[in-house]
Amino acid sequence: MQNPRHSIHALCSAGLLWLVSACTPVTVLNAVIPDNGYQRIADIDYGAHDRQKLDIYLPIDVAKNTASKTIVFFYGGSWESGHKEDYKFVAEALSSAGFIVVLPDYRVYPDVIFPDFVDDAARAVDWVKTNIAEHGGDGNQVFVAGHSAGAHIAALLVLDKRYLAHYALGPGDIRGMIGLAGPYDFLPLKSDTLKTIFGPENQRWQSQPIHFVDGNSPPMLLLVGNNDLTVWPKNSRNLAAKIQENKGKVELVEFEGYGHVAMVSKLAKPLRGEGRLLNEIVTFIQQH
Repeated sequence: MQNPRHSIHALCSAGLLWLVSACTPVTVLNAVIPDNGYQRIADIDYGAHDRQKLDIYLPIDVAKNTASKTIVFFYGGSWESGHKEDYKFVAEALSSAGFIVVLPDYRVYPDVIFPDFVDDAARAVDWVKTNIAEHGGDGNQVFVAGHSAGAHIAALLVLDKRYLAHYALGPGDIRGMIGLAGPYDFLPLKSDTLKTIFGPENQRWQSQPIHFVDGNSPPMLLLVGNNDLTVWPKNSRNLAAKIQENKGKVELVEFEGYGHVAMVSKLAKPLRGEGRLLNEIVTFIQQH
């Protein structure tokens, strides 16, 4: 019988581990993720819509964690799909490092278009800032993170001040941002669906995080695979260069041979290997 771990590696290598829906590879992957070491509190409302719910993952020893840092992680899915339950493997990885992890769902196309899903993210962050102390966290130690479309959303939260301002918050209320394989500078659009999602051409610039760099954002960690054929690595490189030009705080870390999916699937315990991806995130959070 084939080793299940080898089967998961094969799925990832074949590019089948596409983390946007409850497809079989994600189900298989999450099935082998440990259930111990954390407590999950599911389906907390942060708004009135069905998809405005979040899950909290608490390390079992959260009471002993003096930092009580919280990571709000936004998944990808081309702004069209995704479910928080599919990202148990991300929550396990980060909670095993001693952090509280919050996985929000958010509204997606065709139910909404830009910028509604970014506003959902800001609303979720506001909920966390207000309520995480009830779960052992520190509202002043909140980080935002995301993969792919989720990284785009997280970047807009810390670069375009308008979204958090709706909730009487600002980028200074976020300790740092971690982006995995994010689209930050992706115009012009070719996909008809994306053209619909991001509205009239003369307004699409507002969807680009790179246009809001002023050097005053929280520290940012941009992680990118140099073999990413879905979101070109230049997105991360361009954003890092723009932040550096404006004397902001940014770290750009490239991963040789990693593709788009690997930039999140490598957080999963069975695929983690030497753990470089997770270690970069943990080190960044500990330093800020």
